[in-house]
Formats: sequence, structure tokens, C-alpha cells
Amino acid sequence: MFAFAKRTLIFLSVNFLILLTLSITLRLLGIGHYFTARGIDYNALLAFCLLWGMGGAFISLALSRILAKMMMGVRVIDPNTADHGERELVATVHRLASAANLPAMPEVGWYDSHEVNAFATGPTKSRALVAVSAGLLEKMSREEVEGVLGHEIAHIANGDMVTMTLVQGVINALVMFLARVIAFFLANRGRDSDSSSAPSYLVVFLLEMVLSFFGMIAVAAFSRYREFRADAGSAELAGRQKMIAALEALQRTSRYVDLTGRESVATLKISGKRAFMLFATHPPLEDRIERLKSAV
Repeated sequence: MFAFAKRTLIFLSVNFLILLTLSITLRLLGIGHYFTARGIDYNALLAFCLLWGMGGAFISLALSRILAKMMMGVRVIDPNTADHGERELVATVHRLASAANLPAMPEVGWYDSHEVNAFATGPTKSRALVAVSAGLLEKMSREEVEGVLGHEIAHIANGDMVTMTLVQGVINALVMFLARVIAFFLANRGRDSDSSSAPSYLVVFLLEMVLSFFGMIAVAAFSRYREFRADAGSAELAGRQKMIAALEALQRTSRYVDLTGRESVATLKISGKRAFMLFATHPPLEDRIERLKSAV
């Protein structure tokens, strides 16, 4: 309850500061008066963008488990299954979830893919899904798999799905708002205060694409920070050596793929190179391993 209240307070504070900063900036630049003279309420525009941007992000979050099952063919495993391997997988996830004090056990899923991958999704800590690929179970040892599962459980315990949705929603709102403000000025340059012209939809669309590009950089940077936290969480839940072993196994898989060129490594979304780190949602594997090894 305290963690949820803390995240809510942070979210509300961030949004309040954004609204306050934008309002002061618009006031100092005289943009509010400029809009009002042309019959445009920029406060209403900002509220609309926040509602639309946050609404889209939370709809996506609400449907995340359903979409994961449909799009990736995830089969939820019955905890009472007769299959020994599947029953052991469910037991491991539930044990880690209990250690993380989750309010409810997450669903555990499996999907048929040669990629080495695992992910966690869901709208709340009580309605989460942890899914692993067949490739991960085939290519990793029991201890390495436990390290990966601890990482995914840590994501749920840290509320990362909700947190990243809030961040994405704020970015969406800012992109929509700034694109329309800039487009309005471009369409009305040189016009007097008694006339105005509606901005072109194409201009708004292009500005949204450009601003979204920079928004992706901000979201990716925040995501990399959350990944380090999830690694640390797995070190506490599953054991530091198991998490390090899991990351080292991913390194070996990544090098093999680089040599053969057969497929990209999708595990934990860590296939990016340093050259593209601005857009990578996960830090480089060597950085993650070094941080775990150097942690006291």
C-alpha cells in the first residue's frame, strides 16, 4: 500500500510540476494571451492532450496480458499440471513471488519460440503474467532460468509496468501538446491578432513524429534505469550468482547469434549495441554484470 501511494504521489507531483512549468512558460512568453485572442484555450488543449495521452497508455496496459497471450501464443500453465517441468516452473515463479510479497500469484505462461526470451506484463501486481519461451528453457540451466524469473518478478514487485505506462503517458501528452502549439505558431506567423489559421494536420503529424523521436530517447533512458533495479531485485530474490549466471548465459547466446546471424537475441530486450544506446531499453549486458559483481 505504501509503495502504491508513493508511486501515485510521485506521478501526481510530476504531472503537477509539468503543468506548472508549462503554464508559467506559456504565460511568460505571452502565448496564453496569443491563444485567447484567437479563441483558443490552451489550458483546455493541455487537459485534452493529458487525457488522451494517458488514456491511450492505460488502455494499452489494461489489455497487456490479453494481447501478450494472443500475439505471442502464450499458453498459461495450470499449477496442477501433470508435467513435471511445467509444474517446477510454476513453483519457482510462485516461490519468488512470495519472497517479493506480491499480493497474488502471477499467471505463468509458456510459448513456442526458439528465441531466448522472458517477459512480465499485466495492469497490476495482482493481475500479472510471467511468460518464458521454449528457447530459454532449452538453452539455460535451472539456476540461470531462476535468475531470469527473479528479474521478471522484480519488475512486477517494483511496479514497472505501471510506472513505464505513466512515463509513456506523460510523454504522449507532451508530444501532442507541443506539436499543436508549434503547428499553430507556424500557421499564424505574421498574422495580426484579429485573424488566425488552423494548422495543417500534416504539419501536426510530422511534428508529432519528430517529437516522439526525442520522447523515445527519454522513455528508453528511464527503462534502462528500471532494468538495473530489476537486476538488483533478482539478486535479492533468486541470488546474486544466479542473476549473474543468467546474464553471462545471455552474453554467450548473443555472441553465438552475432557469429551465425541466425536470429536476433530478444531475451529481456537486450539485443541493442552501444552505438544505439540512446534508443536501447536495456543497458549493455557487460554493464549489468559489472554492476552486480561490484555491488556490496
